[in-house]
Amino acid sequence: MIEINEANTLLRNDVKKLGNILGEILVHHGGVDLLNKVESIREKTKSLRQHHDQETYNALKEEIATLEPPTRQQVIRAFSIYFHLVNIAEQNHRIRRQRQYQLNEEGVSQPFSLERAVSAVKELEPEDEVMQKVLNDLSIELIITAHPTEATKRTVLETQKRISTILQEFDNQQLTKKERRRLEDSLFNEVTALWQTDELRHRKPTVLDEVKNGLHYFNQTLFEVIPEVHQELEVQLDEQFPNHKWSVPNFLHFGSWIGGDRDGNPNVTPEVTWETLKLQRRLVLKKYKESLVDLMKRFSQTTTRVQISDELLQSVQADEANYLEDGEEWPIETELYRRKFQVILKRIRAVGKENKAAYQNAEELLADLNLIKESAEQHQPANRTLKTLRKLIRQVQLFGFHLATLDIRNHSGEHEAAITEILRAVQITNDYASLTEEEKLTILQDVLRDPRPLLLLKEDYSKETQEVIKVFDMIKQAHREFGSRSIEVYLVSMTQSSSDLLEVLLLAKEAGIYRLHADGTVDSGLHVAPLLETVDDLVAGPRIMKTLFEMDVYRNHLSERGNHQEIMLGYSDGSKDGGTLTANWKLFKAQQEIHDMAKDYQVRLKFFHGRGGSLGRGGGPLNRSILSQPAETLGDGVKITEQGEVLSSRYLLEDIAYRNLEQAASALLEASASSQIQTKKGHSRKEAWEEAMEEASKHSLKKYQSLVFGDQDFLTYFKQATPLNELGALNIGSRPMSRKGSQRFEDLRAIPWVFAWTQSRQMIPAWYAAGTGLSAFANESEENLALLREMYNNWPFFHSTINNLQMALMKADLKTAKEYMNLVEDQEIADRIFGDISEEYIRTKEILLKISESEELLDHSPNIQESVHRRNPYVDPLNFLQVDLISKMRAEENPSDELMTEVLLTISGVAAGLVNTG
Repeated sequence: MIEINEANTLLRNDVKKLGNILGEILVHHGGVDLLNKVESIREKTKSLRQHHDQETYNALKEEIATLEPPTRQQVIRAFSIYFHLVNIAEQNHRIRRQRQYQLNEEGVSQPFSLERAVSAVKELEPEDEVMQKVLNDLSIELIITAHPTEATKRTVLETQKRISTILQEFDNQQLTKKERRRLEDSLFNEVTALWQTDELRHRKPTVLDEVKNGLHYFNQTLFEVIPEVHQELEVQLDEQFPNHKWSVPNFLHFGSWIGGDRDGNPNVTPEVTWETLKLQRRLVLKKYKESLVDLMKRFSQTTTRVQISDELLQSVQADEANYLEDGEEWPIETELYRRKFQVILKRIRAVGKENKAAYQNAEELLADLNLIKESAEQHQPANRTLKTLRKLIRQVQLFGFHLATLDIRNHSGEHEAAITEILRAVQITNDYASLTEEEKLTILQDVLRDPRPLLLLKEDYSKETQEVIKVFDMIKQAHREFGSRSIEVYLVSMTQSSSDLLEVLLLAKEAGIYRLHADGTVDSGLHVAPLLETVDDLVAGPRIMKTLFEMDVYRNHLSERGNHQEIMLGYSDGSKDGGTLTANWKLFKAQQEIHDMAKDYQVRLKFFHGRGGSLGRGGGPLNRSILSQPAETLGDGVKITEQGEVLSSRYLLEDIAYRNLEQAASALLEASASSQIQTKKGHSRKEAWEEAMEEASKHSLKKYQSLVFGDQDFLTYFKQATPLNELGALNIGSRPMSRKGSQRFEDLRAIPWVFAWTQSRQMIPAWYAAGTGLSAFANESEENLALLREMYNNWPFFHSTINNLQMALMKADLKTAKEYMNLVEDQEIADRIFGDISEEYIRTKEILLKISESEELLDHSPNIQESVHRRNPYVDPLNFLQVDLISKMRAEENPSDELMTEVLLTISGVAAGLVNTG
């Protein structure tokens, strides 16, 4: 039995308030009949959740089947809009809870706050030098991507943000009646606007559309919030360790794949990447100009009142002579700070133009800002910092003139094809691609040791090879124009051998990014990182990297990159190939093995976790993601993708963005400190735990592959029992759903794979076969079950794994999923495969409750538990409608646009209802 959480009374009031407004809007636009129809369907689905009654079920099916346009579309939109409103209310309640913690008496800090993390580290009693090393080693890089199953348009997001702001204002206890009426009117108008807005995109977004969507979050929240997280850590260190002057490095960075990820997306050309870099620079310069204008207003000090440093005075005089035209100087001579800001603004506005006044790089801007800070601090009390100026300095350090580092990614096969053609043209080998790995490595090392170039005129190569060469030329040019931080990493998708990385190094050499000088010294301006995606690739990972670490040419490259190697781990394809339990265990083991091996070669590793927003692709809260990694790997930093579908829920609102990043920073700080200080509070692991995972993983893999690869009808079931084929029309991303337009399972991207299963409420990528694996181990003896419970209570990796499985089962719903069996043409196939899925669901639920010693799923997370139960009666109608509409659409040779629109609306609505969807 699910208990009502009394702490959520205010949330329920918000949901009720928004629901009442939506009801009023439904009556206005569709009459009382529309509201009654929506309520009738909701009551029936709610009743069926409490007790399955065949008569009610038949009545619901009949009511849905007989819905006609335009009422049918209005009913779909009513449930869909409701979820958008619930999502807003829940986010607003998160902000409310955060404020309640901050208003509490001292000594009560919020879990995963920096205050609590620093307090926990203090209990470890670190020496000052050790503590500073922990801080110096902190590194979190979050990479936004454009794989969005984020089906929400930016116009809708902006309306949602305004609704959230109004809800927050309602919490003000000092509101007058007049102010409350004004807020009620504003709230009604915004919800009305949401109802009257077309939530579907009518064309696929271009890559640059996706770039602008990503930049929206930098503009709205990230530019301000990221330095504030750094400032909060400084405050907590000063308060809790007052006897030492701490230096907090720039440990929290955002990067992007949007505009740089070429793998399987022919729309990402070198020209598009270049335009992306220009858009990023344009935004960051705009933000700097806004901050500088604000500072200029604040720094009104005059030399008749304060002493200005000689260095600043000399700088102003020289700059005005060098960069300003007559009449451009600040008019009041004694306002020296404003005179300096006048010059800085002129130089910022000239960046990217042919103008001698332009800053050549962000370091020049930093030097000017530090001159102002050092001078101003002379007439400022020592215990009062210049927070606004220090914030801008931190922003320039973090964002430079590039805003976000852009990763470049491409498939290993593209590089191999280009290298084959290049080597054939200079008669080194006629068919490089057909050589053995040993032969490839020999040739590549020889060529990399030779300073002479290989390339002929570009027109001598095929169009495909020319395009590959142009990418590397563009990177070289970007380093000159936007700075070396603009593009730092080149990722190689589907890395299966050491030669895959050397091929990229060779292409970098031809563009002058990697240079071998006559005296044998090397310059290398680009990290080359493998992406290990499949289960087989993860197993091969240590061998691939060991081979490279033993090569002098690769070690020379690493030496120039600070003996730093990045390795990306793909969560999606491994899960698709081997199931979630096996994939997560193989990922954990691969990190351990590669980390231990790299240590022998004095190479520092940063693992890049390619996690999706959904559970089936490694999703979950950032802080839990960090804590579930091997503790010994965190000291060199962590890099994680932030997928398109989670950006709005995490970064649309400033308070939520701050809380999300604070949680991640606090988790990493505490875990890194525990690991480095080597106390019992570190994440120790027992050998027996790893042996248990190994055995459970083997059983799980066998079960998973027996269905996905062993059942010849499985692919037919998947395509027919989910809205896979309808997803392509949703216009949610610029990438194709499968590589090369193939219909093969191997070429289907993991994103539509997960999204389709989620829509049908089966969600098998997030849980299937885990129950078999865990049960097989637990059933061997009572001691084994006790061991699994011990692992759950003491091992963050296993704890996170079990909790994510609980979340997946909670969001999956086999009663609703059973409806999708009606879409499968052969009912024998439907009955057999769905029967297997149902049995595995029951098996998985039973073992998860035993391990966690819970009565119900998610008993440990009552807020999430209540949220899922609040949503289910409203998601169910959308699923019922989706099945009915897909059935109608597939029965027609040329379905109408209206019918397709209605299907897409149900897809969008279910996505909003289940939140972390794809």
